[in-house]
Amino acid sequence: MLKQFTPEELSLAKRVVDQMYNHDPFSLWLGIVRLEDAPGRSVLQMTVRKEMLNGFSILHGGITYSLADSALAFASNAHGIKAVSIETSISHVEPCREGDVLTAIAEEKHISNRTGVYYVTVYNQEHKQVALFKGTVYRTGKLWFPEENQ
Repeated sequence: MLKQFTPEELSLAKRVVDQMYNHDPFSLWLGIVRLEDAPGRSVLQMTVRKEMLNGFSILHGGITYSLADSALAFASNAHGIKAVSIETSISHVEPCREGDVLTAIAEEKHISNRTGVYYVTVYNQEHKQVALFKGTVYRTGKLWFPEENQ
């Protein structure tokens, strides 16, 4: 069951992710489309392009990792407190090919004043899992918009 958020929480999450995404040339280059921004949750989508393939004609693992890492960043910062990753790992469980549409779903599993743990599952257009990612973040305590005294 998904947590319900207030309109204020969702508005803050969107503003934070807008700020991050609009100043993130790499996520923009990846062609990431944001489908959902919420505190502790992010859903992103992108299409695999030819220049993202490796020598095996499958998606370079770093691209899948980057999609999942962006989902982690957006989900963990969407509470309005700046967070940075301190540990991440990924398992690539199925290959991806040019034209595949990937969806990354980041979900918060634990949060405290100083850390957060997130699982990100990446699916293809057939809703088949292609990667499993886990990320731990350090929550700095610094507000994204300190002038608003969130």
